[in-house]
Amino acid sequence: MNAVPSVTRRPIRALPDELVSQIAAGEVVERPASVVRELVDNALDAGASQVTVRLAGGGVRAVVVEDDGTGIPAAELPLALQRHATSKIGSLGELESVATMGFRGEALAAIASVAELAITSRTAADAHATRLDARGGELQAAARGVGTTVEVRELFFNTPARRKFLKSEATELAHALEALRRHALARPDVGFALWHEGRLVAQWRALRAPLLDDALTQRIGEVLGGDFIAASRAIAARRGPLALLGRIGHPEAARSRADQQYLFVNGRFVRDRLVAHAIRAAYEDQLHGSRQPAYVLMLQIAPELVDVNVHPTKIEVRFRDGGAVHAAVQAAVQEALAVSRATEAKPDSAAVSAPVSTSMPTPVREAPSRWPAAQGAQSTLTLVHAREPSPAWARPAAATGTSGVAGLAAWAALRAPQEPAPADAAAEDAAHWPLGRALAQIGGVYILAENAQGLVIVDMHAAHERIVYERLKAAQADRARMPAQPLLVPVSFAATPTEIAAAEEHQQALLDLGLDVAPLSAATLAVRSRPAALPDADLVELVRAVLAELQSVGASRVVQRSRDELLATMACHGAVRANRRLTIEEMNALLRDMEATERADHCNHGRPTWRQLSMKELDALFLRGR
Repeated sequence: MNAVPSVTRRPIRALPDELVSQIAAGEVVERPASVVRELVDNALDAGASQVTVRLAGGGVRAVVVEDDGTGIPAAELPLALQRHATSKIGSLGELESVATMGFRGEALAAIASVAELAITSRTAADAHATRLDARGGELQAAARGVGTTVEVRELFFNTPARRKFLKSEATELAHALEALRRHALARPDVGFALWHEGRLVAQWRALRAPLLDDALTQRIGEVLGGDFIAASRAIAARRGPLALLGRIGHPEAARSRADQQYLFVNGRFVRDRLVAHAIRAAYEDQLHGSRQPAYVLMLQIAPELVDVNVHPTKIEVRFRDGGAVHAAVQAAVQEALAVSRATEAKPDSAAVSAPVSTSMPTPVREAPSRWPAAQGAQSTLTLVHAREPSPAWARPAAATGTSGVAGLAAWAALRAPQEPAPADAAAEDAAHWPLGRALAQIGGVYILAENAQGLVIVDMHAAHERIVYERLKAAQADRARMPAQPLLVPVSFAATPTEIAAAEEHQQALLDLGLDVAPLSAATLAVRSRPAALPDADLVELVRAVLAELQSVGASRVVQRSRDELLATMACHGAVRANRRLTIEEMNALLRDMEATERADHCNHGRPTWRQLSMKELDALFLRGR
């Protein structure tokens, strides 16, 4: 039997100020990039229009940040190095509505505790600049213009264990560059430059565009490149107290990693799970697999509605009404993504670096369709497969007077045929049709069409699947509940206290999904009905998953997504299959319906529905002009 180790009691005592500062530095200063972030924050708060960062040894040997801001009076320089000394806030009311980048008053003191730090600053009222060395504490006259220079040398020189955790010089330089890129994206009105070992690494000049969105688009192009601009679209929306501005990537430009996701709240780069989830949800049925969307989004909200005092690095925030912010961001991004690229007026595809308009495109007016009336299974492009009828609840009320599959097919047979237009009129209209006029069908799978840019290739099953899906969603939008199938014998299972609380709190949302779930005891839940459209689902696993989702993202989101998943499955079964031969009129009708359908660039699984080949790309394939 092991003896219980004796515990020697140590007296409670106050920690030395230097150790307190070093503990605080562990939260604020992780690597040279942290120093760059904090010092550039201070420069922007001082009203700088130009910020220059000079590094040596990836920032480990030296980080020097120069700005042309208002400067610090000589008498206040010693106070600037004290912990919790700041000019940004002075009361609890100001803390609850922070409008500056910095406010904690910890950065300079934390950096000075783990590095050699000196500040040289001058205000417009001073005859000369003043330099303060943090170690000696002496003030000396110095030469420089109005503004501030902060020199940080030999980072972690007095904490060798922390220094060992730093990476290579190239890696630390890359992190410092990324920190400055984030500031450059948020402030196109400010110029930034980064030097390393006397070599200019990156530079972004201050932009004076008359419109903020124009300056932001130009700065995004400078920082992330013309390819990002070409593969993204502008977003500008306002939802109550929240405004959203920036660019969101096209779904087909999604990446395998989340390395091009920039979210700014009131000009501050943050990582927020709530907003990230809202953006991902907006892309939900347009991304293939686990691909990650690319975006640069500026979220503006009243300072009193967001708490930035959550983490010492200020990279996390908390919203007063998280649910409203989630709904607003998701709706704004969905609205921006709803317009098909086919309806956007775009220049020659070869000019990817040309300026892109930030105005939202206008959907093309729906053209008359020439789909034939329903006559049987797969003889027309109806919403359902004859051998797999959809449940009765999915049939819209418009199909009155009919019943069963025939009734749904009659409603879904996309419109009555029209007389074909004259050939010369069709050729003239084709120039104005974004997806052009149909030419032929290949392998019973792809449609070839000609438009003003060149050749359009359409995956007819994927395109029709999106059209069917959007129509089913519109038809189901007004229905309050999904049909439920009562269980003859209720299914009970052991549940955690969290699951029981969720079942009680979200009982109405569960009923809307066709699930009648109620506590049977203090540790058991009983399920008395299941969704009629999911007769073979594992009921216990389904309820657990729904309860977990209700807790994380809220009732309305779960109900809507569950409905959409069911409708997407129905649309996939109802869309036209491969090897279905179409007439030219049917092909043109499909193209016109694509132009009038939201999110028509991708099917429900995130696969692209069409591709454009420009005349230049076609010429290159055949070496024309060489």
